[in-house]
Amino acid sequence: MPWFNRRHLALVLLLLGTACGDLRPYAGNAGVNAARLALPPAYRIAVPPPTDVLLTDEATRDLAEAMALALRDAEVPAAVTTPQPLDLQLNIVASSPRDNRGVVVPRYTLNTADGASLASNTGAPVPLATWATEAPALFKRLGERDAPGIASLLAGIEAARKANLPDALTGKGPPRLRLVPVTGAPGDGNTALTTRMQEFLTRRGVVPQNNAEGADFAVEGHVTMVDSAPGKQRVEVLWTVTRRDGIELGRVLQMNEVPKGTLNRFWADVAYVVAEEASGGIRDVLANAGAPPGPQSAPEAPPRGGATPPPVPAAATGAPPAAIPAAAPPARR
Repeated sequence: MPWFNRRHLALVLLLLGTACGDLRPYAGNAGVNAARLALPPAYRIAVPPPTDVLLTDEATRDLAEAMALALRDAEVPAAVTTPQPLDLQLNIVASSPRDNRGVVVPRYTLNTADGASLASNTGAPVPLATWATEAPALFKRLGERDAPGIASLLAGIEAARKANLPDALTGKGPPRLRLVPVTGAPGDGNTALTTRMQEFLTRRGVVPQNNAEGADFAVEGHVTMVDSAPGKQRVEVLWTVTRRDGIELGRVLQMNEVPKGTLNRFWADVAYVVAEEASGGIRDVLANAGAPPGPQSAPEAPPRGGATPPPVPAAATGAPPAAIPAAAPPARR
């Protein structure tokens, strides 16, 4: 982003509430599965056939096999096996919610070898009639859909381990945070901001997940866009951090004026820089709430390509915003 001066981007508003190694082959015998991984981790994931998924015994084995295969495709060493003494374990449950008995909702929980819960994700609902077919093709699609989310959870746990947190794999170390999908942005902004925020929180030693199961904190992002000067729009991105007991711990607010309409379709590197800066503020809120410090890994270079400048935070004291760099013309896609 040669047209963007990072000195103009600083954290804006941090309101604190008053209440208060790397991937390696399998342990022991690496086996053929680990050889297929580009960067195998220092752990193995055991995926035992689940017992509470509304399926026959044969189908539970098919489900476990499909999930293990999808995890290996996502560069996570996984096997359908009885857990060894140091294996992490992926437990799968599926149930029909009381308010909609016509669907089945799968939930995935990562446990340590000692049985402590590390993180969890909830998959999208599957029609009950489809689930009852127990078709191998169904389980294959389920694995391809949900395995990347499980891999993301593991990435956050591994990032904390690399930062030498002694409890990184015991469930006591990295803070677990529910990342609620961003709302209010036009174009692909909601998806782009949510995805980028997940990436940067992971780099900062936070384990973001898409559900509330086991999470101690939550963050919600909301985008507001209003017309300001002629041909301009004011963009506000507000991130609110809350605690499990409902206490609001802090907010991070980012603001800027951009040429009207330039964020109507693609956010691209705007989402990258917004999430990079705001994730630091969110991590500060968590640290002030007592969460252990996480790694501060060097960010990758933002994606190349034309876009408008990201929202520039205003001063917390009410001073005018920092100088806004000139916007590049909108990218032609």
